[in-house]
Amino acid sequence: MLAPVACITMSNKPNWPAVRVPIITQRAPKPCVHSFHIPVSAAMLASLLTMPPEPPAPALLILDRRVSAGWLMIAAATPAMTPEARDTEMSQKEVYEFNVPTFGKGVVFDVDHTTRAEQFRFFASALKSDRLRQYVGMMVKEAEVYFAKWGDEGEVDLLDVLSELIVLTASRCLLGREIRETLFAEVTTLVHDLDKGMVPLSVFFPYAPIEAHRKRDKARKDLAAIFDKVIQGRRESGSTEPDVLQTFIDARYKDGSRLTNDQVLGMLIAVLFAGQHTSSITSTWTGLLSIANKDRIFPNLEKEQRAVMEKHGDKIDFDVLAEMDELHFCIKEALRMHPPLIMLLRQCHVPFEVETTEGKKFVVPKGHIVATSPAFAHRMDKVYTEPEKYKPERFKGDKPEDKAAYASFIGFGSGRHGCMGETFAYMQIKTIWSHLLRNFDFELVGDLPEPDYEGMVVGPKHPCTVRYKRRKL
Repeated sequence: MLAPVACITMSNKPNWPAVRVPIITQRAPKPCVHSFHIPVSAAMLASLLTMPPEPPAPALLILDRRVSAGWLMIAAATPAMTPEARDTEMSQKEVYEFNVPTFGKGVVFDVDHTTRAEQFRFFASALKSDRLRQYVGMMVKEAEVYFAKWGDEGEVDLLDVLSELIVLTASRCLLGREIRETLFAEVTTLVHDLDKGMVPLSVFFPYAPIEAHRKRDKARKDLAAIFDKVIQGRRESGSTEPDVLQTFIDARYKDGSRLTNDQVLGMLIAVLFAGQHTSSITSTWTGLLSIANKDRIFPNLEKEQRAVMEKHGDKIDFDVLAEMDELHFCIKEALRMHPPLIMLLRQCHVPFEVETTEGKKFVVPKGHIVATSPAFAHRMDKVYTEPEKYKPERFKGDKPEDKAAYASFIGFGSGRHGCMGETFAYMQIKTIWSHLLRNFDFELVGDLPEPDYEGMVVGPKHPCTVRYKRRKL
């Protein structure tokens, strides 16, 4: 695979009539064009397949090997309207409609802008500070139970164990007590099949008759049957629980109508998929990078934990986690260096102008796809000093580097559709690593893993082996 590793390369030669500003951007060893048999990565291929016109010009991706063949623009640009634009100007719906078979009908990308705005209000309600305070208690309990099963010393694949813990935590906070306590194994298997039904081909042909899609559709149907019973049980009994499932059950549109049981499930799946892989990957990179730079990073992390414990004892709650700035910066720096989502997309509904830092101006025509890459933006040396180095301290002080220019840090997106789960994610990862730092010492086994660009969401390649030894701070 031609994984993105090298500097940006741009072509200014004209390619084909559909592209008004014809350039291609690649972060690869040499300029190259995507094809199905030599893709740069599954994630990038999926992004490129959503480009207009309709259908998205497969010949461009398969047959044309010229450097000038392309449409994607990534540059040190100052967006004129992109991050804050209304959905009627810069839209998510068209580029992410391939999620409809997974999420279901009548939710998120299968509804109009007005309805989706109301559904986002439901998401926001589920992530209010009072709810987050309750979720942290659940996160702490899951982490304590999970790590109590570790021995006094041993080796683990960090990505595997943290992915498992994130699923446990998510099932309790999001899917509900009934699922976590009685149906966890069955639901986890079905969610796995649903997840594996999202392949690069799904972006192009979301209903293609392939085995992955058949398993996806069956899993979605089986999940609907399980959650229908749980939801109906709560509705009939009048019982309530402090979880996201309950928030969606209780949610009401402005006209007084509510979500159907199947739509409640669709909203839950959307939340789960938005955070499951991203949180497990970011928590893993936080650990790997901190352990790989242990002599430089761990003293500050351990000092902070000791100070917090002197003040609060062994207590971990929302307010205690909020005091852990050193850990916060380590998580943020891991996300800067290795964002799980390397491409964020919108479709342009009205033409607008962008200007680069060099003063060059471009007009993005109506109907074109606009893409921004956190993976590229986070390593711009005009914004970040030594961008290839893990330096959590870059976010400290009166002049943090990510504040020097607008939207320099987009690990959680930016603008109108910045990730609503940002605080939830930080609390989740802080809970895990505060517990680990207090109870274990770590050493990296082997070299620091490279990013795996073959996945739809980019994490570290296996193995991610660390050696642990139980101890108390």
